[in-house]
Amino acid sequence: MMQMKRTVRVALASVLAFSFSTLGAADFIGRSEVDGFIDTMVSRHGFEREQLVLVIGEAARKQKILDAISRPVEKTKSWRGYRRIFVTDTRIDQGVEFWRGHHATLLRAQEQFGVPAQIIVATLGVETRYGRQRGGYRVIDALSTLAFDYSPRSSFFRDELEQFLLLAREEHKAPGELMGSYAGAMGYGQFMPSSYRAYAVDFDGDGVRDIWDNPADAIGSIANYYQQHGWRIQDGVAWRASSLKRDATALANGRLKPERSLSDFVTRGGVLPTGVERDTMVTLMHLEGERGDEYWLGLHNFYVITRYNHSRLYAMAVFQLGEEILGEIADVLTQGDE
Repeated sequence: MMQMKRTVRVALASVLAFSFSTLGAADFIGRSEVDGFIDTMVSRHGFEREQLVLVIGEAARKQKILDAISRPVEKTKSWRGYRRIFVTDTRIDQGVEFWRGHHATLLRAQEQFGVPAQIIVATLGVETRYGRQRGGYRVIDALSTLAFDYSPRSSFFRDELEQFLLLAREEHKAPGELMGSYAGAMGYGQFMPSSYRAYAVDFDGDGVRDIWDNPADAIGSIANYYQQHGWRIQDGVAWRASSLKRDATALANGRLKPERSLSDFVTRGGVLPTGVERDTMVTLMHLEGERGDEYWLGLHNFYVITRYNHSRLYAMAVFQLGEEILGEIADVLTQGDE
């Protein structure tokens, strides 16, 4: 009897694999590393083997995904070029529009999590233009392609594929229907599956954590993400540095995490920002701006933003876009009160 059951399972898997190949898919089924992944999902999480053969068998290998991940914009653009993409009049105006449409929710998130509304809005602006561009790839295609055909980070993406399948099961979603970025990030805030499971919140109280289509949940989830990564309510994000001596500028673009006290840079000619303690830890950045070299001092909260995307260009875009939106929305809200 056991032999018969085993024969039926093998036959079913063979039929499924044949069906995928006739449909032009089955890019992954039959490969040893994929079989090993399926074995792990079955033993660790109790998935049905035939179900996973079906799901992964429908995944398609996408060369476009491999091409895109090999040239991320954070590594191909200067700050000048990066800023031209993300800190624009259109993105500022759209940010003001989003803020006005979700004003009460943003203020509630700011109060509950301690993260400024402009940082939440700007993160949405940089990630998806406030939900307008949430990704055109099937997540199962993206994560399978990167998990099994992108050797530099295959381990990371296999972990994310594991998290994605768990997420789809928990949220009662069909894996093949969920869309995202070329890296498998999803929804308004472009959360990776592991981040979705760890940090997404039901912020409107409807019983569902939905950052795919619910802007209120997206707002709360981004704020929760930053809070859980150590956002400090009373601290700023970054300051423009000036008058630094050459031995100070040589310290630029080291680790993203602040590792030197502000006094280190003050003694090298830097100007002490108003109301800031000299022992505040900062990181110095050298950026190529529109008018030449720029030097910035990033604080702990700047580092927290880089936990969302490990790039100083990304964090600077979120910070500056947020400041621009804040300036505009302040005028709009003030006019509305008159």
